[in-house]
Parts: sequence; C-alpha cells; structure tokens
Amino acid sequence: MEDLKNLAIKKLNERGVTLDDITNILKNIQGGYRELSDKECMDSILYVVSKREAIYTILTGIALDEAAEKGLLDEEINNLITSDNGLYGIDEILALSIVNMNGSIALTNFGHLDKVKPGVIGKLDKEGKEGSRCHTFLDDIVCAIVSSAASRIAHNIEKK
Repeated sequence: MEDLKNLAIKKLNERGVTLDDITNILKNIQGGYRELSDKECMDSILYVVSKREAIYTILTGIALDEAAEKGLLDEEINNLITSDNGLYGIDEILALSIVNMNGSIALTNFGHLDKVKPGVIGKLDKEGKEGSRCHTFLDDIVCAIVSSAASRIAHNIEKK
C-alpha cells in the first residue's frame, strides 16, 4: 500500500498539487479554532492520503482528468468532464468517498471548500475553466483531503 500512496502523492505533484499546498489550506481553515503547527497539519494530511479509499480515489480521479484532457473518452462524457459541467456531479461523488470516512464535520467542510475554493483548489479550478488543463475531479479530491484532515483534527481535539 505504501507504493500506491507514494504513487498518489507523485501524481498529485505532477498535476501541480503539493502536500504543502494542501497543508496550507488546512492550516488556514483551522486558524479560527486553534493554532496548529505545520507538522500537525501535515501529519493529518498524510493520515488521510494513506487510507486505501483515499489512494484509490486520488489515482482514479487523476486518471479520469488526464483521460479527458487527452480526449480519450466518448465525446459526450469527455465534454462534460472537460467543461466541469455544474450538473455532472460525479466528480463530487467520487471525492465524497474520502469525506464519508470522516463524518459530518468533513462533509460540511467539503461543501465550504468546494464553494470558496481557497489556495491550490482555486488554482486548479481556474486552470480547468481556462481550458489549459482538466482538473474536474482533482479540485474536489483536494477539498476532500483537506476537509477530512480537518475533521480528524477536530475529533482528536475532542478526545483530549
């Protein structure tokens, strides 16, 4: 599983998303609740991306974005994905496989992040809208990783 986790992180990097980018969003959204160190944030992100469901979602979502970018899907589906059609919704459904492992806090954070699009999430969305790249699945996956890591932190604080 470690090899697949490393592959998922490598694919994120290749698509312009670093773990530091994800950590920065997490630190910013948690700032109003508690002062967190970069290490605490990174540990929570790594915990999420180490889960089998998250790894599979990252790899699948990126593969679908890349296939659409190359025009490898049926034309109708390809157009839905590359245009990030607002009624498509499958991109959010895939990302929710990560969120669903982490409870209602993760779900509400996911909705907020998908709407506000902070940091690298906004960058991915902008590139997709400009048509330079397809990140239809990836922007939602990053939202899911951050929201799940935030939920994990909230639950760990509650335990203390």
